[in-house]
Amino acid sequence: MLNVKIKLLRKNASLPVYATDGSAAADLRYAGDEPLEIAPGERKAVPTGIAIAPETSGVAAVLCARSGLASKRGLTLSNGIGVIDSDYRGEIMAAMINLGAEPVVIEPGERVAQLMFVPVLAADFIEAESLDETERGEGGFGSTGLK
Repeated sequence: MLNVKIKLLRKNASLPVYATDGSAAADLRYAGDEPLEIAPGERKAVPTGIAIAPETSGVAAVLCARSGLASKRGLTLSNGIGVIDSDYRGEIMAAMINLGAEPVVIEPGERVAQLMFVPVLAADFIEAESLDETERGEGGFGSTGLK
């Protein structure tokens, strides 16, 4: 179990909560005072009202979209996922985009994203004149086929 200190930054902020015992990520809620409308194609930074401090530097927090918001209302994270470095102490904001055809209104306290913690390995980058040969080689962007 990883200990993570949470600082509540807004009056409507709440602690992240795992919805079930098997949940891989904890739900984060919109911590605004008023409903927030996101028009089709519009991007907005949605405040969660929390800042975090993991007990170790060997982890990163990953902000993930909520599948129900994306599939039912077209609302997802504009950056795919959000990587929150272990030394970041500012408010976690969900950079959201409305991919749907209708405006979406987020109500205060509504779940907007999920927070997951993953281990991180730092890399030593070593410049090389050549790389090991593999079966795949330089093939990318669908080079392995569809089926």
